Amino acid sequence: MDYIKIRFGEDAGNLAGRTDSAFERTFEDMFRSINPMFTLSERIWKPQMDIYETPDEIFILAEIAGVSRDDLEIEINSKAVRIYGRRAEMPRVENTTYRLAEIQYGKFERTLFLPALIDTEKVTASYSEGFLTIRIAKLPRDDKIYKVPITD
Repeated sequence: MDYIKIRFGEDAGNLAGRTDSAFERTFEDMFRSINPMFTLSERIWKPQMDIYETPDEIFILAEIAGVSRDDLEIEINSKAVRIYGRRAEMPRVENTTYRLAEIQYGKFERTLFLPALIDTEKVTASYSEGFLTIRIAKLPRDDKIYKVPITD
């Protein structure tokens, strides 16, 4: 069985990703409309994801077809999950003119902030048919009422 790397930590600040400037994206998109193969710089793309929950668990489903398990990493702390990696570019066919090039290659990254407190010791991840599924156990809610002693 192959395993997906999951890193645990408390530093939520490192889970925030880099974003390109709006001007750079607009400039690149303009030239990509003329030539679909145009790339100003390596861009980080964001795969589509779903997050849903049951009373006991949070599920994250990421669409990342074509990504090798070795090129995929997950980091998690009590507040967020960061999924990142790289999709290798498919070999180009010689003597062809691309009319449309929408499939994104290269680095990808998503940081998702969690809707509930989680148990970082109870996390599993699986990858099948282009979908990454992450299951995260929620911590039980403590709805008990505690009396606080008052001192002088």
